[in-house]
This record gives sequence, C-alpha cells and structure tokens, in this order.
Amino acid sequence: MARSLRAHLLRMLLPPLVALLAVGAVVAYFPTIEPAAEAYDQKLVDVGIALGSHVNVTPTEYRFDLPPAVEEVLRADRFDSIYYRVISPGGLEIAGDPALPASPSDAPAYDAVYKGRPVRIVSVQTPCARSTCTVLVGETTVKRVQLIKGILLSSLFPEILIALATLVIVWFGVKRGLWPLARLSEEIKARSPRDLRPIDTASALEETRPLLDALNGLLGEVAGAAQNQRRFLANAAHQLRTPLAGLRAHTELALAQPMPESCRAQLEQVHQATIRTARLANQLLALARAEPGGGERPVAEINLKTVVEHEADAWVHQALARDVDLGFELEAAPVRGDPFLLREAMANLVHNAIEYSQRGGRVTVRTGRNGTHSFVEVEDDGPGIPPHERERVLERFYRVPGTPGTGSGLGLAIVREIAAGHQGTVSLGDNGSRGCRVALEFPHG
Repeated sequence: MARSLRAHLLRMLLPPLVALLAVGAVVAYFPTIEPAAEAYDQKLVDVGIALGSHVNVTPTEYRFDLPPAVEEVLRADRFDSIYYRVISPGGLEIAGDPALPASPSDAPAYDAVYKGRPVRIVSVQTPCARSTCTVLVGETTVKRVQLIKGILLSSLFPEILIALATLVIVWFGVKRGLWPLARLSEEIKARSPRDLRPIDTASALEETRPLLDALNGLLGEVAGAAQNQRRFLANAAHQLRTPLAGLRAHTELALAQPMPESCRAQLEQVHQATIRTARLANQLLALARAEPGGGERPVAEINLKTVVEHEADAWVHQALARDVDLGFELEAAPVRGDPFLLREAMANLVHNAIEYSQRGGRVTVRTGRNGTHSFVEVEDDGPGIPPHERERVLERFYRVPGTPGTGSGLGLAIVREIAAGHQGTVSLGDNGSRGCRVALEFPHG
C-alpha cells in the first residue's frame, strides 16, 4: 500500500496542534466562567441578606415583614425565576417557598432541581434576635447557561480560527517543505533513459543531499556499466570487421573460379552469410557510437540533400540488385550533427526499404524542410508495419513476426538512437493503403 510523506507529516503535526489548541480553549474557559459564576452567587447572597433583614422576632413568633411590592420586584426577572425560603433557628418555616430544597451538606451554594427545573441555591445565615435564621435563595439557570454559551463562543471562536489558520499554514508549509523533492522528481522524470549525468547538488537542501548522493552513485554505476557494455560491443564488432572482410574477399575470389554447382551453392551461402555478418558488425559499431557516452562526436553543418546525393550511387546499385525502382525528391535540408551517424541513419532506412520491397517495387527518398525542422523521408510499397508494432520495431533486435528476410532488427533501433542524439524524432506511418513511410526530423542547422 502506497504511503504519502505529506500525509505522514500531517498526521505527525496536526494531532499535537489540535491537542494544544483544545488545552488552550479549556485554559481560557475556566478562568473566565468561575468569576462570572461567583458574581451570580454573590447576587443571590445579597438578596438573602436583604430578605434576612425583614425577619422580626417577637416573644411568641418569628415574623417576616416583606411588602408585596418589594416581593414583586424581587421575583421580577426577564429570564429566570427567583425563589426564597426563610427558616427559623429551630427549623420552622417562616416564609417563602417551603419546598425549596435545603443544602444536603451545609454547603453555602449548591445546585438542585425545583419544580422540574435546575436551580442554583445559596444559603445565607442571618441574625434573628439572639439566634440565627437561614435564608435560602434560589434562581433558575437560564442566564447562567447563556453566559456559559457566550463564554464558549467567545473563547472557542478565536480558537477555531487559529486552528483553521494553523491547518492551512501546516498544509502549505509541508507542501512547500516537500517542494524540493517534487522538483527533483520532475527533473528525473524529464530526463531520457539515456541521460545518466549526475544530479546537481549545489542548490540542494541539506536533508536531500544524502538521497542525491546515493542516487548519483547509482547513476554513476549504471553509466559505468553502460560504458563497459558499449566498449565491449564496439571492440567485439571492430575485431570482427577485419576477418569478415578477409572472408568475404576470399569467398568472392573462390566464386570467380570454376567449381561444381553444388560447391558453388554452398559457397554462395557462405558469401551471403559473411555479408550479413559484416553488416551486423557495422551496425553494432554504429549503435555503440550513437549511444550517449559513445565518444566525442564531430559536429558540423551539413545538408541532408548532399548526403543523399553522395550515397545515391551505392543505394541505386542495391536497388538494381533487388529490381527495385529507387527515386529521389530532394530539397535543401540543413542540420547540425555528426555526418557519419546521419549518413548511417539514412543508409539504414534505405536498406530496410529496399530489403523489404518486392521485386518491381518502388522506394522514394525525400529531403526538405518542414517549418522549423529539416527532414529525410523514405517511403516504400512493401508489406508495411502494423500500427500496433510500430513502437516495438524501434527496439533492438525486434522483428515483426513473419517478416521475410534475414535482418537483425537493429536498423530502426540505430536510427532512433541517432535521432535522439541529435534532438530529432522518428515517425512511422503508412504509404497510402500499403507500404511504410519512415521520417526523420531534426532542428535546422
């Protein structure tokens, strides 16, 4: 299961931040609510003291003289209901609401339920002659609940804003902090598989340098292995060229001598095999040179039209041997590159077109300009390449199943390597209803 570094960092950072914000909200809430609650309790205590002053003691009884108008003012409240109860020193009811609950543990202030509603009650001891009477004053909790809600909103709303701001800052901070990794990823994705140059660490962050150093070490090892492979390929092909050239010359001399037809047929097969092997060795040398790191390439301003004209004679002889009509439609096509590799690319295209055309077929070579690019195009009327195989035939040693001939499958792979080394492109298409058209495009020289 894929894991996200961004999600991992957010999981590590956000829970502690949320916990800190929650603790901050609690710390801000309680110091605010307690003084407010004490102020409400003190108001009830003041009412109790005021009520206690209306208790009069006679030799025979305790009397509570509270004018009706005063009681009406006492009980008048927009939000809450006020209750009171006056109790004599002996526990007898003097006045008020007799069902108002007394303190269960002689607490001066406590919460209770009266008439099905929560109330806050304070107990006030007031002098009654030489003794003490008890005055209970209760109030429903509507204002208190509203106060709590107001304090919660006033304290939590800034905390919520801070939490949202923190979330945004952390999110963008993590995203910005991971930006060097995203940039590194884009840089690596933009590279071609042939680009094994080390990644520049001069501007890298300190934390990413171990990763870059390890990656550069791996790229160096891969580049070294590729260099060894190219060197082996070039050396092997080079070593084969001389004996193959000698073998070809000897078979040609032998074929010029009189001999039985059975021997001539066998020797002709050896001669053709030698030609194919020599061509393969030359292709391997061209491939080793075309690959990145294949050595210094001479760069010059050349014209593809001129290259075709210089090679036309040899290509015409190949076409005549195969009874193929080879035509040319040439216009100026300046490019800047390695003359040897560009000539090799075009030679491979023309060779393939002639090789896979039927006798009596037609091959056309074109050069010219197309907007900001110069191109060379080789078109034939052979069997063509199916659309689903056109990408694969550019791979090394791949041949379309059922293809006639004895090719090695390297020709188009060499063409692609040469095109890539010159910032060019290779495209394969149809020649009308059949055949194949291969086009090479390069930036203007």
